[in-house]
Amino acid sequence: MTMTVRALGADDVDATVRLWQEAFGFPTMPSAEPASLESPGSHHYGVFDGPVLAAVMTEREFDSYYGGVAVPTSGIAGVTVSAEHRSRGLLSPLFHAVLAGAKERGATISTLFPSAPRIYRRFGYDLVADFLTVRVPTQVLAQVAAPAGVLVRRAESADIEAIRAVYDAWAREQNGPLSRRGVSFDSTATQLLDAVDAVTVAVDPDGTVSGFVRWKRGQGFGEEAVLQVIDLLATSADAYRALLRTVGSFATVTHLTTIKTSGPDLARFFIPSIHWSVVDALPYMLKIVDVCGALDRPCAPGLSAHLDFAVVDDFMAENNGGYLLEVADGRTQCRAEPAVDTATSRVFTSRGLALMYAGAQSSANLRMAGHLCGGDPAQDALWDAVFGGRQLHIRNHF
Repeated sequence: MTMTVRALGADDVDATVRLWQEAFGFPTMPSAEPASLESPGSHHYGVFDGPVLAAVMTEREFDSYYGGVAVPTSGIAGVTVSAEHRSRGLLSPLFHAVLAGAKERGATISTLFPSAPRIYRRFGYDLVADFLTVRVPTQVLAQVAAPAGVLVRRAESADIEAIRAVYDAWAREQNGPLSRRGVSFDSTATQLLDAVDAVTVAVDPDGTVSGFVRWKRGQGFGEEAVLQVIDLLATSADAYRALLRTVGSFATVTHLTTIKTSGPDLARFFIPSIHWSVVDALPYMLKIVDVCGALDRPCAPGLSAHLDFAVVDDFMAENNGGYLLEVADGRTQCRAEPAVDTATSRVFTSRGLALMYAGAQSSANLRMAGHLCGGDPAQDALWDAVFGGRQLHIRNHF
């Protein structure tokens, strides 16, 4: 049998939707609108066994924040292989086509939410963060200390740019969050407000929006009622307090609140009890697509070094080999260096480099896990300083 890989088009919609329904069980109800693969920033690829669509994959154009800058990102989603074509290695040609196209467009990293991490590790992805749903008794949120000077009000369309600015300010200081700007985030202000029951903003005495919470009230009231917080972010302690107390004001009618979050959420620091239970966790994986492109980024000022290293075992064969990382003036610059001796230099697996890049694991832990060997262990702390220092977060599922 001859397997071919190509971009999907309008004639492939029905077959693609059937595969997604088989794999993910959606949509559960027929849509009033005709199915379409057209979506800004999305690219769909398929593997065909003759005329039969055997596997599909969607790639989305994003930017992610790492090291304080927005990094071009290839987001992988909708990975599906038909039941009759599984265990035939069809994902390899799909990933070859998708990642090559993403790299050509300028993506330097790729990320995804796996159903089974083992499937994607062979392509160089590994776990760097989790998108969490946590549960807190609403009454606990009502007990958050009152803020000084910060008021809350219902958001309007005119507030959307200020809300985006709050998110940007937070995201730039983390590793991992999507930028929520660009081709894949084209919703209008009205659409963003209509996507939830309400958006509440925290406003400083000078009128500046310093935080926001997007929430859904849910159904019913009493013991079984749950209020859903889709987003809660702020740039000041009092804004966090004001927003948490606003959610807590529903305590008499909603017993529980769920919050979409990740990592060590600052909101938790203002909650007066230990109540913060994870009820769902979606792991997030990252891969380096372009080694030199990804490793050219800001770093902590005051560091200066010439660091040689090598990458082995990458699914993208062109990434394997030696490199030199120059660290100076608050920035790292990377170039290929074929003369690097893999017998004596620091050697990363492709997964190890992804974990180091994200600041997800230290050099010592990568050595213990078998994803880093060689080089001078005395330089481990320097590598950790170059790529560490920021919390890992992801606040969008795709």
